[in-house]
Amino acid sequence: MATDGTDMTRTPGAPGGRRAPAGAAVLREEKTEAIRAAVFAELAAVGFARMSIEGIARRAGVGKTAVYRRWRSKLHLVLDVVSAVAAEGLPTPDTGTLRGDVRMLLEVAARALRHPMAAQIIPDLLAEAARSPEIAEALRTALLDSQQGVAAAMVARAVERGELRPEADARLALDLMTGPLYWRLMVVRDELPKTYLDELALAVASALEA
Repeated sequence: MATDGTDMTRTPGAPGGRRAPAGAAVLREEKTEAIRAAVFAELAAVGFARMSIEGIARRAGVGKTAVYRRWRSKLHLVLDVVSAVAAEGLPTPDTGTLRGDVRMLLEVAARALRHPMAAQIIPDLLAEAARSPEIAEALRTALLDSQQGVAAAMVARAVERGELRPEADARLALDLMTGPLYWRLMVVRDELPKTYLDELALAVASALEA
């Protein structure tokens, strides 16, 4: 096994039993995951601007070659990691009521935003997005498009139950749910009062039902 994560096979009849790549080199998934985890840690520790392939490789316990085999630059590496997070998506609540669905989604979002890495990484990437259209597009997918589908499903169920009018706006619903949380946790960086999520869920549901 090569040290850079390439899976090698023995070539029959090769002089001295040398190993040769089996067609296209196979990249070990565990090393790929270690690199992705290192990206999050490096982003949280030093930010995108100061992050380097060398630092990522050192934190992941691999050589720089292992990183460059997978991604040609730190920008493409970060874009891949952000896209992978977006692909996981948020769970779509289905509690039977609009208020219950809103409350559950707020709980999931608040837990994610409270994570120490998220508190460091998200503001930094948003700042970088102002300078990089590619990062801006990746963040749009991660922070808007995936969550928009969840909000649309919640609103559609509420319409079917008769809680909301057919013309209810899913984009507005998402704004009302996530905007206050982002403001309190990422901008003001304030702790949420014990009853805050319950009160916000009631306010959002009432506003959408009005």
